[in-house]
Amino acid sequence: MTLLNRVLGVAGVVVLLGGIALGFRSVSSSGAYCGSAFRTAAGITPMTCDSALSSAGTLVTVVIAVGAALLIAAIAVKKFAGRVDA
Repeated sequence: MTLLNRVLGVAGVVVLLGGIALGFRSVSSSGAYCGSAFRTAAGITPMTCDSALSSAGTLVTVVIAVGAALLIAAIAVKKFAGRVDA
């Protein structure tokens, strides 16, 4: 296992877990509690929450996608390093 592989793997896991934690962070807009990206507030949320929840959902999606991309890169580095050594 190369150093690059370890760095990519650890960074991928940290960013992925950070994205998941970010999804549970509370979102509010104009003083109204909107819930989180994964779970909206109970009942009907005010219209001011729409853009806040949409932005939070987009941010969570991007962070999780970056974490997944880092993990895929770590796997690719491991596969290519195995071919070079063989």
